[in-house]
Amino acid sequence: MSEETIRLELDDSGVSVDLPKPSGPHDQVQGVPYRPVEFRDDDLPAALERSAKWLREAQNWLGEPIDVIAVHLDYDDRDGAPYYDLKLMCNEEDLAGAPIAMRRLRSDSVG
Repeated sequence: MSEETIRLELDDSGVSVDLPKPSGPHDQVQGVPYRPVEFRDDDLPAALERSAKWLREAQNWLGEPIDVIAVHLDYDDRDGAPYYDLKLMCNEEDLAGAPIAMRRLRSDSVG
């Protein structure tokens, strides 16, 4: 039985350096095990639109649908904070680009 090593280019938080970045000033990929991708805004439709745009870009980059485990909507009523806090709970292997690396590994072993 042989073990094959898969090399991934990850940033300090453990996600692929090629993963599209959420575009809003308060949006981010958070650094916890289940990897919530956060979209914050006072305008809920705008946050939803940015999350949909990011999800399409990330799925195009990955080459397959990203496993979204849950969608969480909360609010933050502190002064100066965006009111809505929308999070897509995403599979961290997808965010790290593991499916891309697996396809490369398979194509390298075939060719």
